[in-house]
Amino acid sequence: MPINRDDKDLPLRDDIRLLGRLLGDAVREQEGAATFELVEQTRKAAIRFAREGRAEDRVRLHDLLDQLPPATMLSVVRAFAYFLQLSNIAEDTHRARRRRAHEAMGSPPREGTLAFAIDAVRKAIGDDAAARERLQQFFAEALVVPVLTAHPTEVQRQSTQVAMQEIAELLEQRDRMVLTTEERAENDLALQRQVLTLWHTRLVRGERLRVLDEVKNGVGYYRSTFFTEVPRLYAHTASLWAQRFPDAPFAPGTFLQVGSWIGGDRDGNPFVTADILRDTLRLQSAAAFDFYLAEVHEVGGTLSVSRALHPVTPALDALAAASPDQSVQRRDEPYRRALSGVYARLVATMRTLDLPLPTRAALGDAAPYGDVSELRAELQVVHESLVYTGLTLLASGRLRALMTAVDVFGFHLAPLDLRQNADVHAKVVAELLTQAGVTDQYMALDEAARVALLASELAGTRPLYSPHLTYSAEVQGELAIVFAARVMRERFGRAALPHYIISKCDGVSDLLEVALLLKEAGLATGGAAPGVDLDIIPLFETINDLQRAGDIMQAAFDLPAYRALVAARGNVQEVMLGYSDSNKDGGFLTSGWELYQAELALMGVFARASVRLRFFHGRGGSVGRGGGPSYEAILAQPSGAVSGQIRLTEQGEVIASKYATPDVGRRNLELLVAATLEATLTDHENQADKAVTFHPVMERLSALAFQAYRALVYETPGFTQYFRESTPLAEIATLNIGSRPASRKPSDRIEDLRAIPWVFAWAQCRCMLPGWYGFGSAVSQWLDEHPDGLPVLRRMATAWPFFRTLLSNVDMVLAKSDVRVASRYAELVTDATVRDTIFGRISAEWQRTRDALRRITGQDELLADNPLLARSIETRFPYMDPLNHLQIALLRRYREHGAPESVTDEFLRRGIHITINGIAAGLRNSG
Repeated sequence: MPINRDDKDLPLRDDIRLLGRLLGDAVREQEGAATFELVEQTRKAAIRFAREGRAEDRVRLHDLLDQLPPATMLSVVRAFAYFLQLSNIAEDTHRARRRRAHEAMGSPPREGTLAFAIDAVRKAIGDDAAARERLQQFFAEALVVPVLTAHPTEVQRQSTQVAMQEIAELLEQRDRMVLTTEERAENDLALQRQVLTLWHTRLVRGERLRVLDEVKNGVGYYRSTFFTEVPRLYAHTASLWAQRFPDAPFAPGTFLQVGSWIGGDRDGNPFVTADILRDTLRLQSAAAFDFYLAEVHEVGGTLSVSRALHPVTPALDALAAASPDQSVQRRDEPYRRALSGVYARLVATMRTLDLPLPTRAALGDAAPYGDVSELRAELQVVHESLVYTGLTLLASGRLRALMTAVDVFGFHLAPLDLRQNADVHAKVVAELLTQAGVTDQYMALDEAARVALLASELAGTRPLYSPHLTYSAEVQGELAIVFAARVMRERFGRAALPHYIISKCDGVSDLLEVALLLKEAGLATGGAAPGVDLDIIPLFETINDLQRAGDIMQAAFDLPAYRALVAARGNVQEVMLGYSDSNKDGGFLTSGWELYQAELALMGVFARASVRLRFFHGRGGSVGRGGGPSYEAILAQPSGAVSGQIRLTEQGEVIASKYATPDVGRRNLELLVAATLEATLTDHENQADKAVTFHPVMERLSALAFQAYRALVYETPGFTQYFRESTPLAEIATLNIGSRPASRKPSDRIEDLRAIPWVFAWAQCRCMLPGWYGFGSAVSQWLDEHPDGLPVLRRMATAWPFFRTLLSNVDMVLAKSDVRVASRYAELVTDATVRDTIFGRISAEWQRTRDALRRITGQDELLADNPLLARSIETRFPYMDPLNHLQIALLRRYREHGAPESVTDEFLRRGIHITINGIAAGLRNSG
């Protein structure tokens, strides 16, 4: 029988009903029948209002909620916030369910899978032998690195994440196993316990996160997902290769890693210090060693192979003989003895690295490993003995996964990025030059003079820093970071700290200043053999910087001092592109276009200089910060921009939604590798004539959108007041969701506000302005200039992945926005003239954007091409409306309240913070 949509989604609706019922039971039992009934009435009124938009339902919500006592209001807020969290779990479970169903039915590989990507490459190349060669080269040289960041949009506490992971596992158990009546009852009780635990767990933190809290949260994803799923993805890739090329060996490199800059990123975060850097690397390393110890113990427990029944290689025999395990019970079990020795050496290595020792002690003393290659070599001895003696099946399971983990995670767990603002580097270098007697006028020099002076200093060998001189606290702090980096690289390996990123880079001097600081720490050398131990990575963030990126890098390569450093790094240079600040600076459409053009310009510069270019995309979770689906975003890059290597940030609450559970995490990792493969080896951009026909159109659209965006955000009197009063920006700044301050400077200016709270605040009020504003005006004015131009825009939408992805993201943001809800937030603005003027412009532009999208795509309904997201919004958003309504009421009371330290005020503040948490969970990519 044919399967219709309703049948496929029935398990999802069943899961949501189940979790909703369990939450309702918890509310009724813990808060009383009256509160439960209030939640139910609110739920029904919200659903009617979302579906029908009737004024009486809005009034009903007002009557139900606005005058509630703070404690009762808090219970209602918590109920809806938790329901949205539980709905997310049900959705993720359903996606995994549908994916398994497709695989079980033998459906063709789907877009975003490695199987689809490999087959697409084979089809595009045509010749199987040539395809095999190109694919082998790709996997040998590729580097795909999602980089976890600690930007303050991660609103979930680790305690709630743990409970929700338990719920996800229990739902999966119901779905994948045939349970007896008793087992089903046990599962029901376990779900009840977890929901009840959630209800009595604080959704928001009582204290602001410290940097090390953020580090621990980040490390948690390695434990829950990356340790197991990264090796599984490698094994899956090898399996796909064997199926398609059974007679060709597969020799991949380490093509997938998971990086981090949590604990190394100090741009605007004064709490990241040298001590924090050291503690971060210790925490990361300890997690890696804990995993290795557990796996070595488990593998040893399974390899009970007896020498009396099966031979071993001489190398394995020697490894077993060197083990401190001399138990008579294991005398004839060389694999177990060998792995006991590996365990003992790991413990000894932890002792030398000053890491917390495991509770399971080694069986004796052993020499520590000099570096991770020695551990890998001993595991290889075990593996080769099993293969050589005919036990390949035993070698291919957990042991093989452990070896892959060691290759990927080393002794350091994650490559940690250092990052600081270029302005800070300039001040530090200026003080060093002054104290060393070189010049006290560095800050007054123009760019050419700075470059000449820095190049001269880099060419020499004498240090600028002296321990006998007195420096400012800022200089001491910055030098302490690079001095600590040198020591940490020696301790944990070069891969522990491979990159140094320069925020707000706008000239060659910014690159040379970092090189000079690294030289002071012994991480770079001058003289006859110049070199540098870290990749120096410029981050181009503003519209102006993106437009100048190609010229800046051309000037850098033309400078012998810098060119020598690049040559010392193997003629590879990474460039980071900033999506968030360029969007805040010029709007999403101009930001996207300038990023695209910057990539083209940089590709030309690097090709002429014979330097390999690797892009690092600083994408946020939301469209307003360069977010959106990663698969489409990678394929929307200019042809040649990916070239097998890409790094991209994974930020805020997106980390939880992508990597909190193993199944979802593996899917997202596979998606990144698959997209990189397709973007590298297929003509994904369909080049034909775009530079001639499409680029000029995009250039004009960008100029018109930029004009409209800047006119509203930076040129309209009262806009800053409107933004700050119509959104919970100030309340977000007090929410304990990150260690970093909301602004770079103590200022009310939009320019000084970080892009993260800028986007996050607009999402909370359901306006989502950074993800669409200016598009409608641009298209409308362009069509006025070109009355017959609509077919051109439609061709761009079908033939150009960049423009198609842009439209898809606008479609998604418009579907997640709600002008009716945003209008209620506008009522919080105290100046009626400012309120009416600015909201009127926002509302009119929203409609223009909606009409422009409809005209180009020919689709009357939003998300017509994305039924999964449409279903998700239909399921979740009626439960967000009460949270928005309650947040408005809470904001109004809180801002009018006269006793800021009262109990009532504390209830109001907690209520606002919980609504922020709940709305962010409902949107899923809000910051």
